Amino acid sequence: MSASKKRRSLPSKEELLAFVSTQEGKVGTREIARAFGLKNSDRASLKHMLRDLADEGKVERRGKKLHRAGHLPSTVLAEALERDRDGELIALPTEWDEEAHGAPPKIRIMIPRRTRPGEVAGVGDRILLRVEETGNEDEAVRHTGRVIKIIDRAKYRMLGIFRALPGDGGRLTPVDKKQLGREFAVPSGATEGAEDGDLVAAEIGRQSGFGSPTARVKERLGSLANERAVSLIAIHAHGIPHVFPPEALVQAEAARRPDLAGREDWRQIPFVTIDPADARDHDDAVHATPDPSPENPGGHIITVAIADVAQYVRPGSALDQEALARGNSVYFPDRVVPMLPERISNDLCSLRPQEERAAMAVRMIVGADGGKRSHSFHRVLMRSQAKLHYAQMQAAIDGQADVTAEPLLKSVLDPLHVAYRAVKKARDAREPLDLDIPERKILLTAEHKVDRVIVPERLDSHRLIEEFMILANVAAAETLERARVPFIYRVHDEPSLEKVDALREFLATLDIRLPRGVVLKPALFNCILARVRGTDLEKLVNEVVLRTQAQAEYAAENYGNFGLALRRYAHFTSPIRRYADLMVHRGLIRALKLGDGASPDGMDPSALSEIAARISAAERRAMKAERETVDRLIAHFLADRIGASFEGHISGVTRAGLFIKLDETGADGFVPAGTLGNDYYRYQEAEHALVGQATGEAHRLGDKVRVRLIEAVPVVGALRFELLSEGRASVRRPRTSQLFPRKIGNERAMQRRSRRRRK
Repeated sequence: MSASKKRRSLPSKEELLAFVSTQEGKVGTREIARAFGLKNSDRASLKHMLRDLADEGKVERRGKKLHRAGHLPSTVLAEALERDRDGELIALPTEWDEEAHGAPPKIRIMIPRRTRPGEVAGVGDRILLRVEETGNEDEAVRHTGRVIKIIDRAKYRMLGIFRALPGDGGRLTPVDKKQLGREFAVPSGATEGAEDGDLVAAEIGRQSGFGSPTARVKERLGSLANERAVSLIAIHAHGIPHVFPPEALVQAEAARRPDLAGREDWRQIPFVTIDPADARDHDDAVHATPDPSPENPGGHIITVAIADVAQYVRPGSALDQEALARGNSVYFPDRVVPMLPERISNDLCSLRPQEERAAMAVRMIVGADGGKRSHSFHRVLMRSQAKLHYAQMQAAIDGQADVTAEPLLKSVLDPLHVAYRAVKKARDAREPLDLDIPERKILLTAEHKVDRVIVPERLDSHRLIEEFMILANVAAAETLERARVPFIYRVHDEPSLEKVDALREFLATLDIRLPRGVVLKPALFNCILARVRGTDLEKLVNEVVLRTQAQAEYAAENYGNFGLALRRYAHFTSPIRRYADLMVHRGLIRALKLGDGASPDGMDPSALSEIAARISAAERRAMKAERETVDRLIAHFLADRIGASFEGHISGVTRAGLFIKLDETGADGFVPAGTLGNDYYRYQEAEHALVGQATGEAHRLGDKVRVRLIEAVPVVGALRFELLSEGRASVRRPRTSQLFPRKIGNERAMQRRSRRRRK
């Protein structure tokens, strides 16, 4: 490829097809541009060529990956279909264009010699596979696949809440929103001893022509007698590992604090930890001081110390295998499912005040402009001086220090804040994506019921820690790249051409111009956000710009972090709760020869890619589980307020209706399209709106609305609303030929709505 890197002209379509066909990893515009030595100015032309190839059916895009049409990519989401005569599992890809390419290719799933319970796929499972082609055209099955991750278990295994009936039988209410409104009869003798209110796993029986479908309880998973157990639903529904194997616990309990051997003594540096008031993890500490060097006037020395998890969790150990299976810690309002046992996460690797702890530290020299001039990594023994929370730190730098912060104000806290102000200059000059999407937090009562939902205020103390951690993460990536040690990047791709085109069309309805043919940068989106800041359009535009962005993930290859406007980025600062960070620590130990716990020599890039895919899937799993648990808790909270009205805004628009987010609690609910006013409503994708044919009345993403709660189903976290607000005038009305016919059953709802408006 060295010859191709020297050229500066666009490749032909034939060359593009040949390149895409030979690549096993991620293939996108970045990889193609790098391979053919293209400039940034060539990106727009390249994207147009790729779009033409897609229109011609010669290449296909699945997520962020391009591949040759009619061929399987190296990583495939598949469904286990059957077993062959030899008992081997056969799978089919879940995405395949049969009209264009014929029947989907079969994949024979290879079973590794050593597996653990729960790692072997079965018929009906949805699985992420690493696929290879055998090359034998005569074989009926020409692909083999290794399981990266079991995404969903077989459809016949359903989770539900058991409701006992007199006698030995009962009924089962599914916890999946897709099954909303359904119930299954559990016959006598099929309850496995389940008690009323238990979360159970059940096998669905065949449904006859009459009566309710039946289910047989296969496993009791726990009681849901109160809200504290609601997170159990998400834990089991998403297959989140939550019980540590005995061998991992034995290793954790056997771990001991290291001494100074092989470490630098940093116990005299007055580090402090700054976290949320209810933080369960305290694995990072910070310190800053003015740089005394005359060559760096107005500069600072910023030091970030991170708990040395690699000291205790060695590659290939039982602790390591379990940490990889979990991928990350999962945080619910009522509990944490940690990546590592408490002996590690809450004891040996918790940077408690006045206690000696092993740490990996990075010392960074920044200039008066906040730009990082140099950095160095160290393996140290340190001792935190104090544990502060964000509001406490903010009060101190605002002149209201409490008894804990007061002794540290001049010597520790003020230098931290001054250094942050310098780093902020560099951050502002870099112009990362500046979306304003408030994060809500559920506060529980002593009985573990929802007390209220708040939006924590964003303080300078939050931003101080964020910017110091970003600086440390960049330093880690730079060090590993320089040492040529393979590691896992935290990457965030630029938005796809299709999403940018959709955003451009939407902004045009607001008289906001997004130019074509420009190089995409976060600053481009920031200009749009700044234009609507403080207006009624602010929430709407923030939502749409957010949906335009790609999803961040982990990858063994680097394609930059678009949102942070950084060329290289890795996660280094939270190894007790993210496996990616632990991998980076091990890489640094190996690169800098810092002692035990280094990553293995000669790590296969494909193995690193597989780990990246697994932990990315685990991250998405955790996010979905956390979101569903919040939905269920708030549905419990609102269940006794049926008929009450609430203020909110439209957070999503589909042909089926409107998604509403309440201002008070952040709860998400749905307004079916059939219950809207006495008009025919058509989905206008460009406007993100449902628009009435006769009246032109529009309900658009981001609109402020008032709704009435009609139904709450806590077990699935579902809320149904009735819209009380009037719509707005639409930019355009749908053509009659675009309309979908209304069901006659909706006419009564329209009449009721019309009578209510007249009142």
